[in-house]
Amino acid sequence: MDSLSQIVLGAAVGEVVLGKKAGNKAMLYGAIAGTIPDLDVLARQFTDTTMALDIHRGFTHSVVFSVLFAPLFGWLVSRYERSGDFRGWSWLFFWAFFTHPLLDAHTTWGTQLFWPFDLRLAFQTIFVIDPVYTVPFLVCLILALTRKRINPKRAFYNKLGLWISSSYLALTFVLKGLAFMQFSNTLETQGVNYTDLDTRPAPLNTILWAANVDTEDAYLLGDYSFFDAQPITFNSYAKDHHLIDSIRGNERVERMIRISQGWYTISKQDGKLYFNDLRFGLISLEPQSQDFVFKYEIGEDERGNITFTEVPKDQQDAKAIASALWTRIKGN
Repeated sequence: MDSLSQIVLGAAVGEVVLGKKAGNKAMLYGAIAGTIPDLDVLARQFTDTTMALDIHRGFTHSVVFSVLFAPLFGWLVSRYERSGDFRGWSWLFFWAFFTHPLLDAHTTWGTQLFWPFDLRLAFQTIFVIDPVYTVPFLVCLILALTRKRINPKRAFYNKLGLWISSSYLALTFVLKGLAFMQFSNTLETQGVNYTDLDTRPAPLNTILWAANVDTEDAYLLGDYSFFDAQPITFNSYAKDHHLIDSIRGNERVERMIRISQGWYTISKQDGKLYFNDLRFGLISLEPQSQDFVFKYEIGEDERGNITFTEVPKDQQDAKAIASALWTRIKGN
């Protein structure tokens, strides 16, 4: 999830663990702890794109990290605050570290919660930014923050925020199931033969859902809003995996395929090859658009190594995209 959501969750967890003893400091350190696992993004500064993607939401989002580093941070804070409550601060950091990947597991990217085992949890029930999750949670946290530590309403508002946000997460599983049935029924009605169906929420909401459908030679991409009145339509994207046959077996190529979990197409534009990760869909809602959220140019450096360079996203059309998204959410 986005940094604000993780800060709010970390602060709320800190309040539950140590709020009565440490007051607002529990929220402060909980908020800090809630952001620490995402420091793995710094790997981009020291390694290539494929390795950085592989590292992201790996070790720092695991149970192992929570167990090993919670006592370290607990000791540092207990020394700095001169509180002597090493155990209390350690528990605060453990639960803030641990709940971070639990929340991230609901997104499309998922987490390697059980690192070093190669098992990525990705429920794909919520987008990385979802105001319905974050805003009520933040309001409740602010209400709790403005009460003294001995005020019963402080704990009430904090727990209310946790209850509302957790209930919404539970609801997203129901919504995903309903959307999945709509896509599945449509494919059956249209007589489409497919081997896999993958669904996820569109940006910023859980009303509009997108689907990737794996067929023999192509992927079908479609979307469905709970307000739709018309049948679901799918756009076909050729896999064109043969375009990289000459570099198959290369470590970086195989890593990108593994990271995408096989949901990728290869496209050729102006003589350049592009690796398109389908798990996150398209930026544009236009039919047959090639503006994938994560699109990488395949190249070669001066030493002959295969490289993947993320194609920058065009920010100029953000307003138009947001408008189109809102229109699509309201139904076809």
